[in-house]
Amino acid sequence: MRPLLYFALGLGFGLSTAAEKREPVKVFILAGQSNMEGKGKIDPLLNHQIQASETKAFFAHFHKDGKYIERDDVWINYLKRRGKLTVGYGSPGCIGLELEFGHVMGNHYDEPVLLIKTAWGGKSIGRDFRPPSSGLQPDEKINESVENRIKRDYNNLIRDEWNKAKKENPKITRKEVEEKSSASMDEIRKAKAAEYRKQVVESYGHFYRLMMTEIKTNLGEIKTRFPQYDGRGYEIAGFVWFQGWNDMYGGLQDEYAKNMENFIRDIRKDFDIPNLPVAIGIMGQNGFKPAKGNMAIVKKAQASMNDIADFKGNVKAIPTDIYWDKRADEAYPTWRDNLQDWVKIGSDFPYHYLGSTITFTKIGRALGQAMLDLRGGK
Repeated sequence: MRPLLYFALGLGFGLSTAAEKREPVKVFILAGQSNMEGKGKIDPLLNHQIQASETKAFFAHFHKDGKYIERDDVWINYLKRRGKLTVGYGSPGCIGLELEFGHVMGNHYDEPVLLIKTAWGGKSIGRDFRPPSSGLQPDEKINESVENRIKRDYNNLIRDEWNKAKKENPKITRKEVEEKSSASMDEIRKAKAAEYRKQVVESYGHFYRLMMTEIKTNLGEIKTRFPQYDGRGYEIAGFVWFQGWNDMYGGLQDEYAKNMENFIRDIRKDFDIPNLPVAIGIMGQNGFKPAKGNMAIVKKAQASMNDIADFKGNVKAIPTDIYWDKRADEAYPTWRDNLQDWVKIGSDFPYHYLGSTITFTKIGRALGQAMLDLRGGK
């Protein structure tokens, strides 16, 4: 395996001259969509679980004397939020896998650890995070997206006219409004098609580019963002990917495997780290049930990264459904009728792993261990 490159403040991607004898800061990138953002609520869920008899031992390392620990040796930057690792670096008021992942890394390394989290909800790898080497989708797909935007505009115009008409005639139907309306998809198409095509084309890979900019900006401003940084240099030590839901739609599931492979190769090229360790959390919102349909296709595509010859030993995709929260799963079907009990067990819907702080913590631990395995304990 080619040694990972070291980086120094202000030198961009290259060999550090400031590393000296001190080990560089270990930098781990955490990227993906809403479940990488993290959906386990702190209050009341985690605040209850750190004290409840059945869960307090599991979460004991997150707090001391009822106050959440801030780790001096693990720093985190999640878009506009940054500081010492503690709770609150998931979605607002939540934790995600970053908390336990950071603890695993902080416990393993003597040198400081920096987590750079770049996650946005509702994003696909087929479009939003689309890697450069995947190029654009075929014209028919782009045209379909343009046409969907035109239909959206038309439906919005008709809806507005219908709402106004119903004030005078509550029984008027949408069809009647359409027959009287001057709104026309042809007119919208003539006025908007070129603009919408440009927007669609530019949307491909937008969040890939945003991710790379965010990472490079963080590293370029590391001393400003983290005053405790002592100039020892830094090493991009690993990349963690947790995503998949939005690729179950619009045919994106069928190209997921190729996009994921291209994504790994492209980030390695952009970082100039040919064997950058990559850990992938295979989507697991199927819980205890077998995945079906497009979810099964995406899961299989993610798992297939383990079988690519030159990814052996430097890419590892691990299951996450095995960490599904049994108590939350049992309570979820009647949560609306038992809200006071539910908020002490879960905090979201199945597509967000029931908002289980236990599940997100277990996934963070598993991906942390997977990353250490890829790095050979280094």
